[in-house]
Amino acid sequence: MKPQILISAATASSGKTFLAMGLLRALKKRGMNVQSYKCGPDFIDSQQLSIAGDCESVNLDAWMSSFNHVQHLFNKYGEQADACIIEGIGGLYDGYRRMQGSTIEMSNLLNIPVVLLINARLIGYSVAPLIYGFKHFYAGVRLAGVIFNQVSSPAHYAYLREACADTGVDCLGYLPSMEGIKLPPKHSVISVANRHSLNEQADLIAEQLEKTVDINRLLSRCNRNFPCPYTLPYTSDMEDDSPVLPIRKIKIAVARDPAFNFTYRENLARLAKWGNITYFSPLYGYELPEADLIYLPGGYPELFARQLHRRHKMMEALKKYAERGGKILAEGGGMVFLGRSLKSKENGTAYSMSNILPIDFIVPAMPKLQSGYRKTVGEDMELKGYEFRYTTIQQDDTLITNRRSMITNLKGSEELMPFYRYKNVLASHIHWYWGDKDLIKLWE
Repeated sequence: MKPQILISAATASSGKTFLAMGLLRALKKRGMNVQSYKCGPDFIDSQQLSIAGDCESVNLDAWMSSFNHVQHLFNKYGEQADACIIEGIGGLYDGYRRMQGSTIEMSNLLNIPVVLLINARLIGYSVAPLIYGFKHFYAGVRLAGVIFNQVSSPAHYAYLREACADTGVDCLGYLPSMEGIKLPPKHSVISVANRHSLNEQADLIAEQLEKTVDINRLLSRCNRNFPCPYTLPYTSDMEDDSPVLPIRKIKIAVARDPAFNFTYRENLARLAKWGNITYFSPLYGYELPEADLIYLPGGYPELFARQLHRRHKMMEALKKYAERGGKILAEGGGMVFLGRSLKSKENGTAYSMSNILPIDFIVPAMPKLQSGYRKTVGEDMELKGYEFRYTTIQQDDTLITNRRSMITNLKGSEELMPFYRYKNVLASHIHWYWGDKDLIKLWE
């Protein structure tokens, strides 16, 4: 038995990340080991949870992987924790297709009750029918209780408590308006300054939670058997004895720094089964490690275009590696680093990159986030992933697109984006999830 808390909300942008960060920090201050999870493919929220809980967060996504794999991840990483905290995605019932991929689906999949967060800034007792609707809309919902955010005064909170009482849902407390608490924008990186700020904010939210939320009751209401039972029929696509591993462990170099840090924890765990991982920094380093495989994950290289441009020795070594047939997997921002040039502003300087792919990238004058689930089906493998970027292609002079793979969206419509293959270089806008796949097959 251990507390397992799934934080959801009535709507997106209600403050789920604030609450999750504060709760993680509050439990840490009580001496508990915590494990955080993020529903869905989001990298930014996951990084913020990692800072608050001082433990690397895990993404749980029931579209990019199987139900059994999601349950396996929850059990695997939560085993040594005293409490598991999951931040949901969007509103409670918001999925990619009705409730599919939603937080309520994750609640049922992991057998965990939901703590519903409601932004009460512009509502009083009228929140009662809202709570009633969330409680009765779907028979499978299990509400552990409600926490209110943006509460203006004790009198305001009294109305909200009455609403909970009249709908038969436990009121677990509230967070007042905290004007000094503000998360970094999505198009930014976790710099040293941002990390320090996030730590301070987690402390402040934790202090407030101890005053206005009944944390002991919250833990009691969410105390459940662990591990969660597997959905039947059980399919073991994630056991340690899967894939025939190579006789010799290969050398794998993974880029990791503020410009390239969009990685799924289980992707790296999967790579570690194949080889010995060495981390390197294209942003700060000069030497390319000796490797049989180089992984360039996504990130925001456009925020560091000038600094990356100065790493001539690193880029030259990467190009030589590619030309002699070295294996490279580049996703999102990693693919940008393989390009010919990068403009961080529409009328700005075109900074030269590695020039492995003859493509010029640019951040438009009005940056627009391109995001969504994507899938590609190759000859031997189906890969699912998530597109999340602000850069776009200004000019593409390549004819090396791998046309054997078609990238589609959730509706099955073909996306107008290529999957590049040059020698043993594989590159795409997509951040692929292969935590339950045999990645090495891509080069066979």
